[in-house]
Parts: sequence; C-alpha cells; structure tokens
Amino acid sequence: MRIISSAVAIAALLAAGAAAAHHGWGSYDASKTIVLDGPILESSYEFPHGEAIIELNGVRWTATLAPPSRMQSRGLAREDVAVGKRIKAEGYPSTVNKNEMRAERVTVGSRVIEMR
Repeated sequence: MRIISSAVAIAALLAAGAAAAHHGWGSYDASKTIVLDGPILESSYEFPHGEAIIELNGVRWTATLAPPSRMQSRGLAREDVAVGKRIKAEGYPSTVNKNEMRAERVTVGSRVIEMR
C-alpha cells in the first residue's frame, strides 16, 4: 500500500511540474501583431509546445509555437523548424516575457501553417 501511495504522489508531482512549466495563452497581447522573419538560431519541438529562436535587428526573439501534436497535424514537421531554416512567424507579443511572441501563423518556404 505504501508503494502505491508513493507512486501516486510522484505522479501527481510530475503532473504539477508539467502544468507549471506550461503557461497559458492569456499572457499575450492579441491586440498587437508582430512578424519575425529570419533563420532559426535554436529550436525545440517538445511538449508542452515548440519554440524557435529568431534574431531580428540584432535582438533574439522566442517564437512560441504550438504543441508538437498540433504542429504535426497542421503540417509543420520537426525539420521545418530546424536550426538554420528560415521561417516567418506572425503572432502576438508576450505581456510577461520581453522578446517573446506566440506564433499564430508560420510560413516555411511557400507554405503557410496556421498554428491555432
């Protein structure tokens, strides 16, 4: 019984940690649209959502992407957001983190992928 209780407690802690690491979409200003266009310097295609670091006018920006399952279902493959690839990300600036935006739309080559 003690082992089961410990396993349940550990599972709850892991779930809480994952939830705390993920921030809600309410921390972005949907009244302002920004566009980042350039090569990807760093990228992540991981849960809870992907990210692409893009430099624009000497400033490094984080483009917060959709969760991997949504990116895959919408046609944005891991290879599309690999380091060195050029993308255009359109979306909303963060109200919490400087130089971060939530990408609503990503253009890779001639393909436009809606993230939401």
